[in-house]
Amino acid sequence: MPELPEVETVRRGLAPVMEGHVIASAQVNRPDLRWPFPERMAERLAGKKVQALRRRSKYILADLSSGETLIIHLGMSGRMLISGAQLGQFHHDHPAPAKHDHVVLDMENGARVTFNDARRFGAMDLTPTEGVEDHWLIRDIGPEPLGNAFNEAYLVQRFKGRNTPVKSALLDQRLVAGLGNIYVCEVLYRAGISPSRKAGRIAAARVAGLVPIIRAVLEEAIEAGGSSLRDYRQADGELGYFQHGFRVYDREGQPCLTEGCASTIGRIVQSGRSSFFCPTCQR
Repeated sequence: MPELPEVETVRRGLAPVMEGHVIASAQVNRPDLRWPFPERMAERLAGKKVQALRRRSKYILADLSSGETLIIHLGMSGRMLISGAQLGQFHHDHPAPAKHDHVVLDMENGARVTFNDARRFGAMDLTPTEGVEDHWLIRDIGPEPLGNAFNEAYLVQRFKGRNTPVKSALLDQRLVAGLGNIYVCEVLYRAGISPSRKAGRIAAARVAGLVPIIRAVLEEAIEAGGSSLRDYRQADGELGYFQHGFRVYDREGQPCLTEGCASTIGRIVQSGRSSFFCPTCQR
């Protein structure tokens, strides 16, 4: 599932053709994805200007001139692809309709934004912009890791007395927004903390030290366009490149990249997810 860097990369790719532009027409090709689409969705989108395009955790939020916000979740395989617009040096013509093109937005500027989702785990909803933070998909999400509310004092307080493994704590969207399996593995490697360490047993100084590392990893991943492992693509159809810089994720049995370390990367399963780590460097 796309994590914060992938969703932010998609948002940035969509912004030039959507933000400040009118949706000339909308086509909804099925009644639902993970959940039913809102009633009269195509009608409610058509003719509306996208006032702002923002991100909350793993959701893209398009604030419309109608006073509603379109909430978009990419799910496991969802892609927001742009055609008919100049993206950097390239112009992408409109492709022939594909089997899994579920929502198509034709913008007044000639661009087309297509939501394609082969596995249909994605979602879209429309809700009043005023109070969007109270929407059931968003209301319990913790602070943004790149925002001011996520800081050393906050994380130390939230880890205090917590008996769950640090890996599970950082994946808890109620604690911090947008972190997923890939980036938590990379963060814990850089911090030298084992994914199985109990969050409440880690010294406050080491917990505080996680904050700048989390920010650095996310910012590097966004700069690289995210990580492309299976289905993820940027809005222009290109792959992300952060996966080429993985130091532990998906490297089971390969040498640790820390200079002087003779260990190989291990893997354990936590809550049904693989955790990759160096048994020597991470304690």
